[in-house]
Amino acid sequence: MSQVAIRIPTPLRAYTQGADEVLVEAATVGEALATLGTRHDGVLPRLLTADGEPRQFVNFYLGSQNVRALNGLQTPVSDGDVLSIIPAVAGGNNHASQRTQVD
Repeated sequence: MSQVAIRIPTPLRAYTQGADEVLVEAATVGEALATLGTRHDGVLPRLLTADGEPRQFVNFYLGSQNVRALNGLQTPVSDGDVLSIIPAVAGGNNHASQRTQVD
């Protein structure tokens, strides 16, 4: 088992008593998330579906790599790794199309 730091985004900190990072022991990304869920009730359903799959609008990064591009939740972790939970951001406005020419 490796010690992994899980970085918690602001919207989920209410479930971690305000902690922005939680240290867990795990061998895979999935185990790290399961341990997080065991310690902090209510956080796991916001990250994973009832089938245990990552929710569509939540990304998990191991270092700088999206785990979806690796082995998903089965991605192995090493001692000292940082797992970041990144909620997807959507929407916005195409400001370029709204610009007007100023003379």
